[in-house]
Amino acid sequence: MTNKRIGFIGLGNLGVHLATSLMRAGYPLTVHDLNKSAASALLAGGAAWADSPQAVAQAADTVITCLPSPRAVAAVVGGEHGVLGGLAHGGTWIDMSTNDRAELLRLAALAEARGVHCLECPVTGGVHKAAAGEITVLVGGDQAVFEDHKAVLGAMGGRVFHMGALGSASVIKVITNMLAFIHLVAAGEALMLAKRGGLDLAQSFEAIKASSGNSFVHETESQVILNGSYNIGFTMDLACKDLGFAMQLGRDFGVPLELAGLVDQTFIRARSQYGGGAWSSQVVKLLEDALGTDLRAPGFPAVLAE
Repeated sequence: MTNKRIGFIGLGNLGVHLATSLMRAGYPLTVHDLNKSAASALLAGGAAWADSPQAVAQAADTVITCLPSPRAVAAVVGGEHGVLGGLAHGGTWIDMSTNDRAELLRLAALAEARGVHCLECPVTGGVHKAAAGEITVLVGGDQAVFEDHKAVLGAMGGRVFHMGALGSASVIKVITNMLAFIHLVAAGEALMLAKRGGLDLAQSFEAIKASSGNSFVHETESQVILNGSYNIGFTMDLACKDLGFAMQLGRDFGVPLELAGLVDQTFIRARSQYGGGAWSSQVVKLLEDALGTDLRAPGFPAVLAE
């Protein structure tokens, strides 16, 4: 049994797997989510339930949040009955959401004023990597606080990168997601070229995977596209949010993001067409529908294996 009591708030597609990894590693765990049924497996495995973020914090030394938007993070952390109202002086709040950099820094300043440490630790690699405990963790924050929580972070992920001061992990996470969305749209166009060129799509998938044109996104998301489920465990709303962060960083840092801007507009169009709750991989369906050509091949999974 480990000596840190962990609170975890946000048991969605990603968070539930991160929390499960912590419980598997032996950390005493208290959890909360707007949907209590999302915690059912964790509660059956020995986790405790708390009725509010503040109650989670009162039962923990370190509270982790994994939430879908900056607004949700602000409400859970700084709102009435929030995390900062329950953590003791010397406690730590770790945000594993893909958050707005400015909002993260604002909340971290509130935490510091209360004597609470803060780390930002967004993750990258996909839900299937989180389920296997192999997701990559990107960390921003004080070196000493990072070292004190290295084992906690290692229990949830494979590789852990300390990127520097608070705010630095937010930047690299947005960069990685921006690249993933660009690769996704490109993979869809590549597969459509193969299909319209009369090639076998399963064989084309393998050829691309073994080529200089390969990417992590092709290896993963192309599979659920070829299956037709598009189920990558990540929604169109989240993709549009993250691309919005990328475009804002481009403006803040004076970097013209021409390719990312085109992909941003493509995702906005896909969300309008299929809905914010559609899987982000369904952006490729815009091309399928426009050409009346489905990208399907036998032997590919509906959901990626852990």
